[in-house]
Amino acid sequence: MKIAIVILNWNGQQLLEKFLPSIIKYNTAKNVEIYVADNASTDTSIAFVKKTFPTIKIVENKKNGGYAKGYNDALQHIEADIYGLINSDIEVTENWLNPIISTFNTAPETAIIQPKILDYKNKVLFEYAGAGGGFIDKYGYPFCRGRIFSELEKDNNQFNDTCEIFWASGACFFIKSSVFKELNGFDEDYFAHQEEIDLCWRAKNLDYSIKYVGTSTVYHVGGATLKEESPRKSFLNFRNSLFTLVKNVPKKQLFGIIFMRLILDGIAGVKFLTEMRPMHTLAIIKAHFSFYALLSKMYKKRGTHKKRSNYFTTKSIVWQHFILGKKKYNNLENR
Repeated sequence: MKIAIVILNWNGQQLLEKFLPSIIKYNTAKNVEIYVADNASTDTSIAFVKKTFPTIKIVENKKNGGYAKGYNDALQHIEADIYGLINSDIEVTENWLNPIISTFNTAPETAIIQPKILDYKNKVLFEYAGAGGGFIDKYGYPFCRGRIFSELEKDNNQFNDTCEIFWASGACFFIKSSVFKELNGFDEDYFAHQEEIDLCWRAKNLDYSIKYVGTSTVYHVGGATLKEESPRKSFLNFRNSLFTLVKNVPKKQLFGIIFMRLILDGIAGVKFLTEMRPMHTLAIIKAHFSFYALLSKMYKKRGTHKKRSNYFTTKSIVWQHFILGKKKYNNLENR
């Protein structure tokens, strides 16, 4: 298999300087090529890469279309069997690629793979964006093995397995190029955040398998492009999560799920107010209005699928975490 490691960059010279060396160092396979896909940066990052890492291939996008359009545009110019979409703030480890390649070879039904993602700033903890593999609850709230909302578990090798998951993190996301093209890539209306969950759900609806490979480890800084406390990030997360539900939830469940989600989002808005974060409450209000404006467009994207996946893997994660106090994945009910 020919594999392309593709790092999306926007004004990220410092990140490339810090993290590209580990990707180059631990790339010992001849069938792996490394690319930087630049999203119309205005800094000197591309000149830096050309001078410092001349073996790295560069694809230059004409505009910054965010994560979704950025990868869609760049991957049109890259020929490979497997795309490895890697954030610019990822540090890889020795032998990280071999378990992923092996899984693709031995489990041909596998379309998408995510490695174990630990926190670069505290390497004994799982990292927010992906941790030990992604799932969603019955109302479409995402969570991970090793991460429920902002609660992070310590890595005690409890998730060193290979298993089926519902979604893989966009921070380190391997996908067969044929499947990416069949799904028409990421939904560019998302701009950034949650687009990998939507893509994975659409893959599930076509009966593809998505796996977590815990014998491969990477470290993720997180929040390097949009900080965790950014109201813009809240806006995108709340709006795009609703988009994903409209596009993928079975029709007979759709109204009830959306109605409940709007109520729960409202409660989250009140919680932000009590935490003296009014800009995040405003972000939720703006997210809902943007969702209403694009609802018809998103509904038309539902398409035809072999099946609508039985998507939820647990009861309400909001109830279990905030009311029942469950902080670890292995304590959840109906997982």
